[in-house]
Amino acid sequence: METKQSPLPKKSNSFSSSSREEKLREFDRNLSLGAIKFEDRQEKKERDDNKEDSIEEEKEDQEEEKGEEKATEEEEASKENVEESEPNFIAISDEIDRFLGVLASLQDVQDQGYEPPELPESTIEKFVDLLEKEIDTYESGERKWSPDHDDTSLLDAFNRVHKLASALTQFSSEPRYNHAMNRTGGVLHHAMAFLEDEFFSLLDENSRGKQQDPGSASSKTKRPPSFSRPQQQHEQVDRFVLPSAESSTNEEYPQTYPPDIVERLRSIAAVMISAGYVTECCEVFSVARRNAFFASLSTLGCEKISIDDVQRMAWDSLEGEIVTWIKAFRHSITVSFPSERELLDIVFSGHQDIADSLFNNLALGAISQLLNFAEAVAMTKLSTEKLFKMLDIYETLRDLTPTIDAIFSIDGNEESSPTSPVMDLKSEISAIRSRLGEAAVATFCDLESSIKTDTGKTPMPGGAVHPLTRYVMNYVKYACEYKNTLEQVFKNYQKTERPSSYDDDRDDEPPGSTSNNDNQSNDSIADDPKPFAAQLMVVMELLHSNLEAKSKLYKDQALCNIFLMNNGGYVMKKIKGAAEIKELLDDAWCWKRSSELRQYHKNYQRETWSKVLACLKDEGLNVRGNVSKPVLKERFKSFNAMIDEIYKTQSSWVVSDEQLQSELRVSISAVVVPAYRSFLGRFSQYLDPGRQTEKYIKFGADDLENCIDELFDGNPFSSMARRRT
Repeated sequence: METKQSPLPKKSNSFSSSSREEKLREFDRNLSLGAIKFEDRQEKKERDDNKEDSIEEEKEDQEEEKGEEKATEEEEASKENVEESEPNFIAISDEIDRFLGVLASLQDVQDQGYEPPELPESTIEKFVDLLEKEIDTYESGERKWSPDHDDTSLLDAFNRVHKLASALTQFSSEPRYNHAMNRTGGVLHHAMAFLEDEFFSLLDENSRGKQQDPGSASSKTKRPPSFSRPQQQHEQVDRFVLPSAESSTNEEYPQTYPPDIVERLRSIAAVMISAGYVTECCEVFSVARRNAFFASLSTLGCEKISIDDVQRMAWDSLEGEIVTWIKAFRHSITVSFPSERELLDIVFSGHQDIADSLFNNLALGAISQLLNFAEAVAMTKLSTEKLFKMLDIYETLRDLTPTIDAIFSIDGNEESSPTSPVMDLKSEISAIRSRLGEAAVATFCDLESSIKTDTGKTPMPGGAVHPLTRYVMNYVKYACEYKNTLEQVFKNYQKTERPSSYDDDRDDEPPGSTSNNDNQSNDSIADDPKPFAAQLMVVMELLHSNLEAKSKLYKDQALCNIFLMNNGGYVMKKIKGAAEIKELLDDAWCWKRSSELRQYHKNYQRETWSKVLACLKDEGLNVRGNVSKPVLKERFKSFNAMIDEIYKTQSSWVVSDEQLQSELRVSISAVVVPAYRSFLGRFSQYLDPGRQTEKYIKFGADDLENCIDELFDGNPFSSMARRRT
């Protein structure tokens, strides 16, 4: 007898327990309908166990399939709900607009005695609920507030809830309006808090650009980002990076942010201002932009330094800080603030008073902080090496003052007030310029004291150029590069009375100084049309007097003249090589110094070579018409000794200027060598050939010329004899 196989239960889409029980009963009935086969108990048990396992597997399959179907149904329902919510929100918004229209037409209902219109409480409740859910969705991060399509609709909704809250306040005396007023007011506040957060995130994240790595943790704001941005966002050039010439453009939007970001900022600001949240909007903007500005200064290397730190800072370090400050200050005035002005005019278009106030607060505060550094430098202890950096700061403030005036010229009313912040800033800049100008004048005038106090009693070896001469002339050369600025500061800030350093006891002055002339020059500087040029003449005269005093330290008059030639030649070479100095010095003074140089030259030749030439004269050699050999031999011996002594001494003397050195050698050779050659030609025949000639004629004319060509090298030889061997 064949056994009839029982059919498997069918899958059901139902989730009910009764359906499951019916399936199980049907399964049991199917088992009982089959043909009976006699089996032993063990086989039957195994078959029953297998059937039970099959039933359990079927149950699991049914539950899994039902779960998937349920998830699909929920997803489809969610999509339907989303699709239905949009038209519902639009429809509700239209109803709100109609209600607002009714309220607008009845603005004076209470004065006219009309009853307030019926309040659509359910519509208002639905509207604020939907709007609040929308805000919560963005705040939770479930969705991004996309600039592509969400901006307009959401901002319109914020405007609508603001208008609704404002309109309902007309009926604050009506109890039935109280709940709607409280509800819309709360949602409005929530909406503005959301916009405030978004406004800050948009300003902060987009302002940093290249200041930080966008992927680093430090580059994220404390407020959660809610805007989706283009991939190119972090590639935007930050406005505080020094722009190249090619990067300057005349685009409609400022370079601070991309155009789409600027437009979104403008839209958000308009909604917040319209809703009465001006303070919150301005505070967020001020904080974000102030942070961005000072971060940009940091990228330029300009950090905030206190006045005490500046006072304690070593000059080498402070000098570098001044260079950085000048770069940052110029960039702020010429690039950053105009860009900030442009940004404010767009973001707060239609609200010029707000834009002006925000700009003034940012710019005035930033400039004032930058000026603290300049003021601190002006307060440092005066020293001659600080002059040029002080003048750099002075010129920066002077040159940028018209630009600063133009930046704040928009606020005409405030500028006209003598107590306005703008006028305070201008006064502060003027005061700092005055301090810097006075410090510059005092510093340059202190050069007089440096010259007067250099009274060393040790002469320069070899008659070389004195360090004081090099220092003063190099200092004057650099100072004359600022001649226009120095003329300006001397005219504006020079004190009529002399500094204390000029009242020192005249007994300490070096010998040969022209005290009376100095006093007369000093008294006339203040009245001179070119006071800096007059002061420069005082310095040059003091240097000349000091060098003359130092020349008297030499016992050898020839070396004294070499010293004066070296130093005077160095001074004149610097003057001729710097047109700025030559323009300021009197022509008569320069001509006089050149004449003195020629006189030093003549004096040297007279002191050194006149005795040598005296040995080569014919006078005294002839006795009764014949040449006296003893006298001739004595002449040659004297000549040889003098040349040997001159060579041994003056080869160690120094004439560092090649032109002056060459002129000296040529002038000596032109006089001495021909005279010696002539003397040899005329009298060498009177000496016996052989040992006598070698004894008295130690070198020929060419040897003498070579000897002269080795003078003033600073490399001494013990004697001409050793030189010849």
